[in-house]
Amino acid sequence: MFSSATSAGKTAKSERTRAHVRDLALRSFRERGYDATTIRRIATEAGISVGTTNYHFASKADLVQELYLDVQQQHRSAAEPLLAESSDLIDRLRIVYTTGLDQLGPYHAHAAEFVSAALAPRSGINPLAAESSFARDVTEGLFADAVAGARNAPPGPVTAELPRVLFLAHLLLAMYWVYDESPDQERTRRLLDRGLALLKLALPLARLPLLRRPLAELLATAGEIRP
Repeated sequence: MFSSATSAGKTAKSERTRAHVRDLALRSFRERGYDATTIRRIATEAGISVGTTNYHFASKADLVQELYLDVQQQHRSAAEPLLAESSDLIDRLRIVYTTGLDQLGPYHAHAAEFVSAALAPRSGINPLAAESSFARDVTEGLFADAVAGARNAPPGPVTAELPRVLFLAHLLLAMYWVYDESPDQERTRRLLDRGLALLKLALPLARLPLLRRPLAELLATAGEIRP
């Protein structure tokens, strides 16, 4: 009995330490950026050894994955109540894209550092890497919900392929946002508005039997970029 209680106490302490390290890392990424955030610095701030920090997170890449997951979970939390208010596909997609940009906002000052690290060969923090699958699935699932809940969603074959392509468009939009120096990144918002306007014009084409299959094939081909 005493052994079980002791074991449970150690587990709870370990979980608290892990959560504390994670919180410190996410704050450091937000305030200092990728380059200035190191395992040693986080360990010092947490008052623990580098070895203990590495016990919970083997590398900085693991902490970046925690950041990705945190941002995307907040993205879902911000988008879902707004999605409940609209059944129009374009409006629903606008909600997902804009709430996604909103969640990225606090990281804009240091975003280019993350991109540089993510684009390195075999980088474990590339958004398309296997290591990023948990955060990626959250975002892609949000796009799938946005499409599935729309009263004017395109026909089945197109709908099935659309979320993957919308996710890739989300990554491209985020890349543009990283280097957007306009006030509040308003150029990125304008680009989004134009893209959604074009999509609205193209949607009726997906209902034409002659174009439905080629369009689904085109989307499937584009979706192959995503693992």
